[in-house]
Amino acid sequence: MGLRFTVLASGSTGNATIVQSDDAMILIDAGLSAKKLEQLMKEREVEASGLDAILVTHEHSDHIKGLGAMARKYDLPIYANEATWEEMHKHVGAIAEDKRKILPTGSSVEFGGVLGRLRAESYAISHDAAEPVGYCIYNGNTKLSLVTDLGYMSEKVKQQVIESDVIVLESNHDVDMLRVGRYPWNIKRRILGDMGHLSNEAAGDALCELMTDRTQRVYLAHLSLDHNQMDLAKLTVNSILENRGFFFKRDEFAIKDTYHDRPTEWDEVKRR
Repeated sequence: MGLRFTVLASGSTGNATIVQSDDAMILIDAGLSAKKLEQLMKEREVEASGLDAILVTHEHSDHIKGLGAMARKYDLPIYANEATWEEMHKHVGAIAEDKRKILPTGSSVEFGGVLGRLRAESYAISHDAAEPVGYCIYNGNTKLSLVTDLGYMSEKVKQQVIESDVIVLESNHDVDMLRVGRYPWNIKRRILGDMGHLSNEAAGDALCELMTDRTQRVYLAHLSLDHNQMDLAKLTVNSILENRGFFFKRDEFAIKDTYHDRPTEWDEVKRR
């Protein structure tokens, strides 16, 4: 198997991703009800009872809605930094002390055996949460990076994510659709700001700096239901890449969809 993953759901209605190796399986964020998470996992023919841990990016409800219920039902450890724990503890209910794991930003944790070990390394991002993080997941020489819920792509984030085989990258909104949309201006300003979310254009610009010979696929994630469309996001990102001189054959690189209401197909991540 090596390393494989499925984005169970992505967007403002809930976020969760399963990453699996031969010997380990972790859930990154649990932003839907436990019942819905179990259903989505079954659609990909895995059981929540097989999880080793849940890792949390930040405390917003679309990332922790089912966290407490899942952890208690399946006796799972939860990993998050201390600031995130301080903000989310009142929302997730009682968690046994030995299941409350502090993972300082910039540190890593390993799961599984020698042949199927997963190493998850967190890194700081810019978002309006206590201490939000993204994750890079490693298995041997393969690398999967999860890069969502950030207002801008800093140089430090780029350094962390570059040389990934597959990237799950936020492409939250089309700027023009957001500006004329129904949200009040204070919400629009938050989304557009440095502590908000990446636009399609920002995602394309960032990807131009993240692309290397290793990069095989990017999944556009956390799309707004009100201010974006997947076809538009893919067109915008692809146009920016082409305008910067990036041209690919289908078997070399692909831009992939994520969904707010159903999981992506399993994707096996391998070094090219």
